[in-house]
Amino acid sequence: MKRETITLDNAEGLPLSDAVRFGDIIFVSGMVAFDDKGEIVKGGIAAETRQTFRNIERVLEKAGATLADALKVNIILTHAEDFDAFNIAYRELFPKSPPARISMVAGLTIDARLEVDVIAGVSS
Repeated sequence: MKRETITLDNAEGLPLSDAVRFGDIIFVSGMVAFDDKGEIVKGGIAAETRQTFRNIERVLEKAGATLADALKVNIILTHAEDFDAFNIAYRELFPKSPPARISMVAGLTIDARLEVDVIAGVSS
């Protein structure tokens, strides 16, 4: 199988790819709610959730998939009290047959309320 690196705009110069596609599986790196200016969107956890998944969608599209192809989602929240509001926004993204998921609370290396990584499969 062929390994393909997917990169949109790694402005930070960090040693990572936005995603790696291996065959029909796509591994999306942890994403946060950066807007087009490279700043975390304002508006709380719901706004950050929506922007984070928009960023994930961009990566998946470049790799040949959509958010509907998500198989597993890993969520890191920085505040446990954001869990309910996060789930409301998350349900909008996955109204039917949501992917497998893990959610945890931990600190992040940047000032964001959540980070999300995804594993997706490319539909044949």
